[in-house]
Amino acid sequence: MGYIKGYDSETLREQVDPAECAERLAEIEAQRSLPALLERVWLLKVLGRLDEALALSDESVRVARMAGTRKDVLRSRVLHATILQYRGAHAAAEQELATCASEAEGQNWVGIAAFAHHHHGRNAYEAGDFDQARDSFKQALFLRREAGAPDTELETALLAIEAAERRRSGALVTPVY
Repeated sequence: MGYIKGYDSETLREQVDPAECAERLAEIEAQRSLPALLERVWLLKVLGRLDEALALSDESVRVARMAGTRKDVLRSRVLHATILQYRGAHAAAEQELATCASEAEGQNWVGIAAFAHHHHGRNAYEAGDFDQARDSFKQALFLRREAGAPDTELETALLAIEAAERRRSGALVTPVY
């Protein structure tokens, strides 16, 4: 999405212009297509309106199941899992993201698999499992390279790997009293 200005080096969450996101949300509020629903979910998420995002995310998964493709369903489920992550439901998000990544890899949908692995890593990172985060980010990087992703996507994965390794190293240091 063009609204991402960067990523926070500590949380790995998207940095956005809230006014710009709120303006876009108002523009597409009445639209009911699946792409518009998914965009609205993402905008609500980054604006911190998580209750609304979760309800709309549930709706987007239902719409994808009824009228979309299997790829649409996976994309919707990954986005839904990120809402769970933002709400602190890391175990539920982990399960959903791992399932989505596995299903996408089984279908050889490399882009969706990379997307799911990257978010799986972000969820693990927030939950404090830096080994799992690093492994998921590395898998996302591998898949993105395989898919011929642009350098910006590769760089995002590399920065996430570095952050997980930094946090992991910090977590391994035990204070001496």
